[in-house]
Amino acid sequence: MTRLKMGIIGVGGIAQGRHIPSFLDLKDKVELTAVQDVKEERAEEVAEAHQVPYVFKDYKDMFSKVDAVTICTPNKFHAEISIAALEAGVHVLCEKPMAITTEECEAMMKAAEKNDRLLSIAYHYRYTPEAQLAKKAILNNEIGDPLVTRVQAMRRRKVPGWGVFTNKDLQGGGSLIDFGCHLLDLALWLLDDPKPVEVMGRTYDRLSKTPGQVNDWGAFDHESFNVDDHVTSYITFENGESLQFECSWAANIKEDHTSLSISGVDGGLSVYPFELYQAKYGALLDSTAKIREGEPTPGLAQAENFIDSCLGNDELVVKTEQALKVTKLMEAIYQSSETGTSVKL
Repeated sequence: MTRLKMGIIGVGGIAQGRHIPSFLDLKDKVELTAVQDVKEERAEEVAEAHQVPYVFKDYKDMFSKVDAVTICTPNKFHAEISIAALEAGVHVLCEKPMAITTEECEAMMKAAEKNDRLLSIAYHYRYTPEAQLAKKAILNNEIGDPLVTRVQAMRRRKVPGWGVFTNKDLQGGGSLIDFGCHLLDLALWLLDDPKPVEVMGRTYDRLSKTPGQVNDWGAFDHESFNVDDHVTSYITFENGESLQFECSWAANIKEDHTSLSISGVDGGLSVYPFELYQAKYGALLDSTAKIREGEPTPGLAQAENFIDSCLGNDELVVKTEQALKVTKLMEAIYQSSETGTSVKL
């Protein structure tokens, strides 16, 4: 069986915690062929640990040795590296978000189309068992036409104190572009990609700019903190649907929680945990689900979909035009907060 030759660009936490273990579990389909990182010593250590044959200083030197690359760099470099790989005839799985700006996303899409290569973005929440179940329920008309969607991606005092998460120049934003984007993508996917028409948003950073903070995820400099730690938004769509959205790294709440619920004409559902709410047989019915043991992890399912698509045996779950829409909405939320007015799309 033909195996896909995979290169990893950026071997930090997300590469070592999700992508590399997934590719190793799929070794009958994929071969870890090359790694590259700005910290050369770290790349050497990862290569030695997993018997990766090639380590490169310059990611461009990798392209002749691989069929595909997984990009795990700071957001600022997603577009630049993706376009270079696509131009070299290499398929790309890029960590989320697709890019910082819609212009960068569009350039990535053009490069993929021009060179007939696959480009997908690592929005792995779609692959969670609960999300897959919710998608099937909606497709089977269990809730009818969706009306109102509510999203909360909330953490209590967990600003990432490592890496470059609080560096606006490298990341483009904070809690929204790091954490909230996952749930925003998931909501749009479940709703079958409705067309957004207006966005009202507000971003906050006062808590993390205040000295003496208690933070569960390491120390950070409150004086240089310049990204959002809390975001709210209200999004309306052409078909009349609406989305209430909130995310935070550092909210003063009782506990962390991730929730996504959809109210439809004939029923409603909640994703985490999966529950279905209906009115049938003259009663209000609540249905729950027991996720079976042994289900593949979201990272593994994501990796397998990308690999199989590159090998011509599957179709990408995450399409570039969908990932572009997420970036476009995040841009609108930031713009709305800066101007104090809603943004028409």
